[in-house]
Amino acid sequence: MSDLALIEAAAQRLQGHVRRTPLLSSPFLDEIAGRRVLVKPECLQHTGSFKFRGAWSAISALEAGQRERGVLAYSSGNHAQGIARAAALHGVKAVIVMPSDAPQLKIDNTRALGAEVVLYDRAGESREEIGAALEAERGMTLIKPYDEPQVIAGQASVGLELAEQARDEGVDASDVLVCCGGGGLTAGIALALEARAPGLRARPVEPEGFDDTARSLVSGQIERNAVQSGNICDAILTPAPGEITFPILKRLCGPGLSVSEDEVLRAMKLAFLRLKIVLEPGGAVSLAAALFRPQEIEGDAVVAVASGGNVDPAVFERALAQ
Repeated sequence: MSDLALIEAAAQRLQGHVRRTPLLSSPFLDEIAGRRVLVKPECLQHTGSFKFRGAWSAISALEAGQRERGVLAYSSGNHAQGIARAAALHGVKAVIVMPSDAPQLKIDNTRALGAEVVLYDRAGESREEIGAALEAERGMTLIKPYDEPQVIAGQASVGLELAEQARDEGVDASDVLVCCGGGGLTAGIALALEARAPGLRARPVEPEGFDDTARSLVSGQIERNAVQSGNICDAILTPAPGEITFPILKRLCGPGLSVSEDEVLRAMKLAFLRLKIVLEPGGAVSLAAALFRPQEIEGDAVVAVASGGNVDPAVFERALAQ
Protein backbone atom coordinates (compact mmCIF):
# COMPACT_ATOMS: atom_id res chain seq x y z
CA MET A 1 0.00 0.00 0.00
CA SER A 2 2.22 2.80 -1.25
CA ASP A 3 0.63 3.70 -4.55
CA LEU A 4 0.41 7.46 -4.96
CA ALA A 5 -2.02 6.92 -7.83
CA LEU A 6 -4.44 5.20 -5.40
CA ILE A 7 -4.18 8.18 -3.04
CA GLU A 8 -4.70 10.73 -5.81
CA ALA A 9 -7.69 8.78 -7.15
CA ALA A 10 -9.24 8.75 -3.68
CA ALA A 11 -8.63 12.49 -3.36
CA GLN A 12 -10.47 13.02 -6.65
CA ARG A 13 -13.47 11.03 -5.40
CA LEU A 14 -13.45 13.01 -2.15
CA GLN A 15 -13.63 16.39 -3.88
CA GLY A 16 -16.90 18.13 -3.10
CA HIS A 17 -17.75 15.60 -0.38
CA VAL A 18 -15.21 16.28 2.39
CA ARG A 19 -14.24 19.51 4.10
CA ARG A 20 -10.78 20.93 3.53
CA THR A 21 -9.89 21.65 7.14
CA PRO A 22 -7.68 24.68 7.89
CA LEU A 23 -4.42 25.09 9.80
CA LEU A 24 -4.98 26.95 13.07
CA SER A 25 -2.50 28.68 15.36
CA SER A 26 -2.35 30.72 18.56
CA PRO A 27 0.50 32.73 20.08
CA PHE A 28 -0.56 31.38 23.47
CA LEU A 29 0.09 27.80 22.32
CA ASP A 30 3.38 28.81 20.70
CA GLU A 31 4.52 30.22 24.04
CA ILE A 32 3.67 27.01 25.90
CA ALA A 33 5.39 24.80 23.33
CA GLY A 34 8.42 27.03 22.86
CA ARG A 35 8.00 26.85 19.10
CA ARG A 36 5.41 27.56 16.43
CA VAL A 37 2.41 25.20 16.69
CA LEU A 38 0.09 24.58 13.74
CA VAL A 39 -3.06 22.52 14.32
CA LYS A 40 -5.12 20.80 11.62
CA PRO A 41 -8.60 20.37 13.16
CA GLU A 42 -10.19 17.26 11.68
CA CYS A 43 -12.77 17.66 14.44
CA LEU A 44 -14.39 20.04 11.93
CA GLN A 45 -14.73 17.26 9.35
CA HIS A 46 -18.14 15.70 8.58
CA THR A 47 -19.20 13.42 11.50
CA GLY A 48 -16.60 15.11 13.68
CA SER A 49 -13.47 13.26 12.63
CA PHE A 50 -11.10 12.37 9.78
CA LYS A 51 -12.79 8.97 9.52
CA PHE A 52 -15.35 10.30 7.04
CA ARG A 53 -12.54 10.63 4.48
CA GLY A 54 -11.62 6.95 4.57
CA ALA A 55 -15.25 5.88 4.72
CA TRP A 56 -16.18 7.88 1.62
CA SER A 57 -13.08 6.67 -0.20
CA ALA A 58 -13.80 3.00 0.52
CA ILE A 59 -17.53 3.06 -0.22
CA SER A 60 -17.15 5.14 -3.37
CA ALA A 61 -14.55 2.63 -4.64
CA LEU A 62 -16.90 -0.37 -4.33
CA GLU A 63 -18.52 -1.91 -7.39
CA ALA A 64 -22.25 -1.24 -7.69
CA GLY A 65 -23.15 -4.82 -6.79
CA GLN A 66 -21.12 -4.67 -3.60
CA ARG A 67 -22.70 -1.41 -2.54
CA GLU A 68 -26.18 -2.83 -3.07
CA ARG A 69 -25.46 -5.61 -0.57
CA GLY A 70 -24.44 -3.06 2.05
CA VAL A 71 -21.36 -2.43 4.16
CA LEU A 72 -20.20 -3.62 7.54
CA ALA A 73 -17.67 -2.05 9.93
CA TYR A 74 -16.38 -2.37 13.47
CA SER A 75 -15.42 0.71 15.43
CA SER A 76 -15.40 2.39 18.83
CA GLY A 77 -17.21 5.31 17.28
CA ASN A 78 -15.54 7.59 14.76
CA HIS A 79 -15.13 5.06 11.93
CA ALA A 80 -18.68 3.97 12.82
CA GLN A 81 -20.08 7.45 12.25
CA GLY A 82 -17.99 8.01 9.13
CA ILE A 83 -19.22 4.75 7.56
CA ALA A 84 -22.81 5.40 8.64
CA ARG A 85 -22.87 8.85 7.04
CA ALA A 86 -20.99 7.90 3.88
CA ALA A 87 -23.22 4.85 3.44
CA ALA A 88 -26.38 6.92 3.88
CA LEU A 89 -25.19 9.43 1.28
CA HIS A 90 -24.58 6.54 -1.13
CA GLY A 91 -27.99 5.01 -0.34
CA VAL A 92 -26.29 1.96 1.17
CA LYS A 93 -27.27 -0.10 4.23
CA ALA A 94 -24.65 -0.15 7.02
CA VAL A 95 -24.19 -2.41 10.05
CA ILE A 96 -21.66 -1.29 12.67
CA VAL A 97 -20.18 -3.47 15.44
CA MET A 98 -19.39 -1.23 18.43
CA PRO A 99 -18.09 -1.88 21.96
CA SER A 100 -20.76 -1.48 24.62
CA ASP A 101 -18.45 0.85 26.59
CA ALA A 102 -18.04 3.29 23.69
CA PRO A 103 -19.17 6.84 24.51
CA GLN A 104 -22.96 6.91 24.36
CA LEU A 105 -22.80 9.97 22.11
CA LYS A 106 -20.98 7.94 19.45
CA ILE A 107 -23.41 5.03 19.68
CA ASP A 108 -26.42 7.35 19.48
CA ASN A 109 -24.94 9.32 16.58
CA THR A 110 -24.17 6.16 14.60
CA ARG A 111 -27.77 5.02 14.93
CA ALA A 112 -29.07 8.51 14.14
CA LEU A 113 -27.00 8.53 10.93
CA GLY A 114 -28.96 5.49 9.78
CA ALA A 115 -26.78 2.50 10.65
CA GLU A 116 -27.75 -0.64 12.52
CA VAL A 117 -25.55 -0.96 15.64
CA VAL A 118 -24.48 -4.33 17.08
CA LEU A 119 -22.91 -3.98 20.54
CA TYR A 120 -20.24 -6.29 22.01
CA ASP A 121 -18.12 -6.62 25.16
CA ARG A 122 -14.67 -5.20 24.38
CA ALA A 123 -13.05 -7.19 27.20
CA GLY A 124 -14.54 -10.59 26.45
CA GLU A 125 -15.50 -10.68 22.75
CA SER A 126 -13.66 -10.23 19.45
CA ARG A 127 -15.03 -7.61 17.11
CA GLU A 128 -13.16 -9.29 14.25
CA GLU A 129 -14.96 -12.59 14.89
CA ILE A 130 -18.34 -10.87 15.18
CA GLY A 131 -17.65 -8.92 11.99
CA ALA A 132 -16.59 -12.04 10.08
CA ALA A 133 -19.75 -13.87 11.16
CA LEU A 134 -21.98 -10.98 10.08
CA GLU A 135 -20.10 -10.65 6.80
CA ALA A 136 -20.70 -14.33 6.01
CA GLU A 137 -24.32 -14.24 7.18
CA ARG A 138 -25.43 -11.07 5.40
CA GLY A 139 -23.11 -10.90 2.39
CA MET A 140 -22.05 -7.36 3.21
CA THR A 141 -18.63 -5.87 2.44
CA LEU A 142 -16.45 -5.34 5.50
CA ILE A 143 -14.63 -2.00 5.60
CA LYS A 144 -11.91 -2.20 8.22
CA PRO A 145 -11.13 0.92 10.27
CA TYR A 146 -7.45 1.17 9.28
CA ASP A 147 -6.09 -1.99 7.64
CA GLU A 148 -7.77 -1.31 4.29
CA PRO A 149 -5.96 0.30 1.32
CA GLN A 150 -8.88 2.47 0.23
CA VAL A 151 -9.40 3.71 3.80
CA ILE A 152 -5.70 4.59 4.10
CA ALA A 153 -5.88 6.32 0.72
CA GLY A 154 -8.81 8.41 1.91
CA GLN A 155 -7.06 9.38 5.14
CA ALA A 156 -4.02 10.36 3.07
CA SER A 157 -6.01 13.33 1.78
CA VAL A 158 -5.28 14.96 5.15
CA GLY A 159 -1.59 14.77 4.25
CA LEU A 160 -2.12 16.14 0.76
CA GLU A 161 -3.90 19.19 2.19
CA LEU A 162 -1.31 19.56 4.92
CA ALA A 163 1.58 19.56 2.44
CA GLU A 164 0.07 22.56 0.63
CA GLN A 165 -0.97 24.40 3.79
CA ALA A 166 2.40 24.00 5.50
CA ARG A 167 4.13 25.31 2.37
CA ASP A 168 1.81 28.34 2.41
CA GLU A 169 2.80 28.92 6.05
CA GLY A 170 6.49 28.77 5.17
CA VAL A 171 7.01 25.47 6.99
CA ASP A 172 8.98 22.99 4.92
CA ALA A 173 10.66 20.97 7.70
CA SER A 174 8.86 19.87 10.88
CA ASP A 175 7.44 16.95 12.81
CA VAL A 176 3.79 16.21 12.06
CA LEU A 177 2.21 14.67 15.16
CA VAL A 178 -0.69 12.32 14.45
CA CYS A 179 -3.13 10.70 16.88
CA CYS A 180 -2.54 7.00 16.33
CA GLY A 181 -4.63 3.90 16.97
CA GLY A 182 -4.25 1.27 14.27
CA GLY A 183 -2.25 3.65 12.12
CA GLY A 184 -4.52 4.34 9.15
CA LEU A 185 -4.37 8.12 9.49
CA THR A 186 -0.67 8.13 10.37
CA ALA A 187 0.21 5.84 7.47
CA GLY A 188 -1.90 7.81 5.00
CA ILE A 189 -0.38 11.14 6.07
CA ALA A 190 3.13 9.67 5.96
CA LEU A 191 2.62 8.43 2.39
CA ALA A 192 1.21 11.78 1.26
CA LEU A 193 4.05 13.72 2.87
CA GLU A 194 6.66 11.43 1.34
CA ALA A 195 5.31 12.37 -2.09
CA ARG A 196 4.43 16.04 -1.57
CA ALA A 197 6.42 17.39 1.42
CA PRO A 198 9.40 15.15 2.24
CA GLY A 199 10.69 17.66 4.79
CA LEU A 200 7.67 16.97 7.00
CA ARG A 201 7.96 13.84 9.14
CA ALA A 202 4.92 12.00 10.51
CA ARG A 203 5.17 10.82 14.11
CA PRO A 204 2.51 8.74 15.90
CA VAL A 205 1.19 9.86 19.28
CA GLU A 206 -0.58 7.50 21.69
CA PRO A 207 -1.87 7.44 25.29
CA GLU A 208 0.51 6.23 27.98
CA GLY A 209 0.00 2.51 28.56
CA PHE A 210 -1.33 2.04 25.02
CA ASP A 211 1.85 2.86 23.10
CA ASP A 212 1.91 -0.27 20.92
CA THR A 213 2.96 1.67 17.82
CA ALA A 214 5.84 3.44 19.58
CA ARG A 215 7.08 0.14 20.98
CA SER A 216 6.68 -1.54 17.59
CA LEU A 217 8.78 1.14 15.92
CA VAL A 218 11.53 0.52 18.48
CA SER A 219 11.49 -3.28 18.20
CA GLY A 220 10.89 -3.40 14.45
CA GLN A 221 7.97 -5.80 14.81
CA ILE A 222 4.31 -5.53 15.77
CA GLU A 223 3.83 -5.26 19.53
CA ARG A 224 0.47 -5.59 21.26
CA ASN A 225 -1.14 -3.79 24.18
CA ALA A 226 -1.77 -5.89 27.27
CA VAL A 227 -5.26 -4.39 27.72
CA GLN A 228 -7.76 -2.73 25.40
CA SER A 229 -9.67 -0.44 27.75
CA GLY A 230 -9.13 1.75 30.80
CA ASN A 231 -8.15 5.07 29.24
CA ILE A 232 -10.18 8.16 28.28
CA CYS A 233 -8.73 8.09 24.73
CA ASP A 234 -11.28 5.51 23.56
CA ALA A 235 -10.96 6.45 19.87
CA ILE A 236 -7.38 5.17 19.63
CA LEU A 237 -7.34 2.17 21.98
CA THR A 238 -6.45 -0.53 19.47
CA PRO A 239 -4.72 -3.85 20.19
CA ALA A 240 -1.75 -3.34 17.85
CA PRO A 241 -0.66 -1.57 14.66
CA GLY A 242 -2.22 -2.96 11.49
CA GLU A 243 -0.59 -5.53 9.25
CA ILE A 244 -0.86 -3.11 6.32
CA THR A 245 -0.17 0.09 8.24
CA PHE A 246 2.87 -0.98 10.27
CA PRO A 247 5.28 -1.50 7.36
CA ILE A 248 4.42 2.04 6.19
CA LEU A 249 4.94 3.47 9.67
CA LYS A 250 8.22 1.58 10.07
CA ARG A 251 9.53 2.94 6.75
CA LEU A 252 8.39 6.55 6.99
CA CYS A 253 7.67 7.66 10.56
CA GLY A 254 9.83 9.17 13.25
CA PRO A 255 9.77 7.84 16.83
CA GLY A 256 6.42 7.58 18.57
CA LEU A 257 5.37 9.72 21.52
CA SER A 258 2.97 9.06 24.37
CA VAL A 259 1.09 11.39 26.71
CA SER A 260 -0.74 11.14 30.02
CA GLU A 261 -4.48 11.54 30.58
CA ASP A 262 -3.82 14.76 32.48
CA GLU A 263 -1.86 16.18 29.54
CA VAL A 264 -4.68 15.20 27.18
CA LEU A 265 -7.31 16.95 29.31
CA ARG A 266 -5.15 20.08 29.52
CA ALA A 267 -4.72 20.05 25.73
CA MET A 268 -8.49 19.76 25.27
CA LYS A 269 -9.03 22.81 27.48
CA LEU A 270 -6.35 24.84 25.67
CA ALA A 271 -7.77 23.88 22.25
CA PHE A 272 -11.14 25.22 23.38
CA LEU A 273 -9.78 28.40 24.95
CA ARG A 274 -7.17 29.32 22.35
CA LEU A 275 -8.36 27.75 19.08
CA LYS A 276 -12.11 27.68 19.76
CA ILE A 277 -12.39 24.00 18.84
CA VAL A 278 -13.75 20.98 20.73
CA LEU A 279 -11.53 17.88 20.83
CA GLU A 280 -12.18 14.42 22.21
CA PRO A 281 -9.37 12.81 24.22
CA GLY A 282 -8.19 10.53 21.42
CA GLY A 283 -8.16 13.49 19.06
CA ALA A 284 -6.12 15.65 21.41
CA VAL A 285 -3.06 13.46 22.07
CA SER A 286 -1.13 15.06 19.21
CA LEU A 287 -1.68 18.57 20.56
CA ALA A 288 -0.80 17.36 24.06
CA ALA A 289 2.54 16.07 22.78
CA ALA A 290 3.20 19.29 20.86
CA LEU A 291 2.57 21.38 23.99
CA PHE A 292 3.93 19.25 26.81
CA ARG A 293 6.69 17.10 25.28
CA PRO A 294 8.79 19.82 23.60
CA GLN A 295 12.10 18.13 24.42
CA GLU A 296 11.05 15.14 22.29
CA ILE A 297 10.35 17.24 19.18
CA GLU A 298 12.81 18.81 16.76
CA GLY A 299 12.60 22.06 14.77
CA ASP A 300 11.22 25.57 15.03
CA ALA A 301 7.65 24.47 14.22
CA VAL A 302 5.45 21.48 14.90
CA VAL A 303 2.19 20.40 13.26
CA ALA A 304 -0.49 18.55 15.26
CA VAL A 305 -3.35 16.77 13.50
CA ALA A 306 -6.32 17.00 15.88
CA SER A 307 -8.19 13.97 14.64
CA GLY A 308 -11.65 14.17 16.21
CA GLY A 309 -14.10 16.05 18.39
CA ASN A 310 -16.78 13.54 19.38
CA VAL A 311 -16.51 13.95 23.14
CA ASP A 312 -19.11 13.10 25.76
CA PRO A 313 -20.21 16.26 27.63
CA ALA A 314 -19.11 14.84 31.00
CA VAL A 315 -15.58 14.24 29.73
CA PHE A 316 -15.44 17.71 28.21
CA GLU A 317 -16.59 19.23 31.50
CA ARG A 318 -13.78 17.33 33.20
CA ALA A 319 -11.29 18.83 30.74
CA LEU A 320 -12.55 22.36 31.25
CA ALA A 321 -12.23 21.91 35.01
CA GLN A 322 -8.48 21.34 34.69
